[in-house]
Amino acid sequence: MVEHDALGATRDAYDAVASTYAQLFRDSLRDSPLDRAILGVFAEVVRASGNREVADLGCGPGHVTAYLAESGLAAFGVDASPAMIELARQDFPGLRFEVGSMAALDIADGTLGGVLSRWSVIHTPPWELPAVLAEFHRVLAPGGHLLIGFSASEGPSRPTQRFDHAVAPAYRWAPDHLATLLRESGLTEVARTVREPQPTDRRQFKEVHLLARKAETGTA
Repeated sequence: MVEHDALGATRDAYDAVASTYAQLFRDSLRDSPLDRAILGVFAEVVRASGNREVADLGCGPGHVTAYLAESGLAAFGVDASPAMIELARQDFPGLRFEVGSMAALDIADGTLGGVLSRWSVIHTPPWELPAVLAEFHRVLAPGGHLLIGFSASEGPSRPTQRFDHAVAPAYRWAPDHLATLLRESGLTEVARTVREPQPTDRRQFKEVHLLARKAETGTA
């Protein structure tokens, strides 16, 4: 299989900065009560479904995967960067981490209670995102939940915006536009949070989390 240039470029870029990235973000959840609360809600709805298996897609150095595991989920991580996966395995040896692509997951159909994609789809070119969302839908069990985090574009007239990311080319999304793409892939939005940019933020972007659900078998 020929690897797409965007995926290869993103993988190589994160391989090059893996150690620095891990040091910067290792304690990020400790300093963000809002992020902990959002992940806590996600963990609760997944636990309530009875299927606690969750994939953290674009897991990076694994700190969020570990947080989900501490929240009572059977969490494992997937990332395109072998260097990131190596760091995750070193820091969290009791958890499973795999090298892989969100566009072609080595996960059986309908097996997961939850999928987390936290600032990982930002590196997906807009024309490729529907296929990635379809893959999320494929691996989720009926009634399973997706939590997807991203940076918001400026207004509905600009559904996507490319921006200069510190590591690799990235895109911002209009929340309503991304919610429409989720719906078209079979995932219905059930909640969203919007964090306004803070004065200390390097980038003055809104941060959005959408919680979406795959329909139960036999329902619309």
